[in-house]
Amino acid sequence: MSKIIEGLYYSESHEYVKVEGNIGFIGISDYAQHELGDVVYVDMPEVDDEVSAGEEFGAVESVKAASDLISPVSGTVVEINEALEDEPGLVNKDSYENWIIKVELSDESELEKLMNAEAYKAFIGE
Repeated sequence: MSKIIEGLYYSESHEYVKVEGNIGFIGISDYAQHELGDVVYVDMPEVDDEVSAGEEFGAVESVKAASDLISPVSGTVVEINEALEDEPGLVNKDSYENWIIKVELSDESELEKLMNAEAYKAFIGE
């Protein structure tokens, strides 16, 4: 069983958004890190880069595969998780604590297109 946290928003490409004020913490779900296996590299955008909902903003590489990161929301990158540059495996330890980027949301209505925890659980068949 994958860990799924109530109160987060989930995308069909297995990213999550945790919203605090107008900031979205974006990472990959526990299900996604299980599917990928041991993460060896996280490719992240730069601070001040714009991300758009439904578009690629980076990639996660594991020993098994590389997977594009698709932004669930649009906005401006305000912080990247620099710890992942030295220790990408943190994503495997706890994918919810170890977010990938923080984004200042430009359109909060985009959150309505994402899944809640219950819908995501059904989506991954758990």
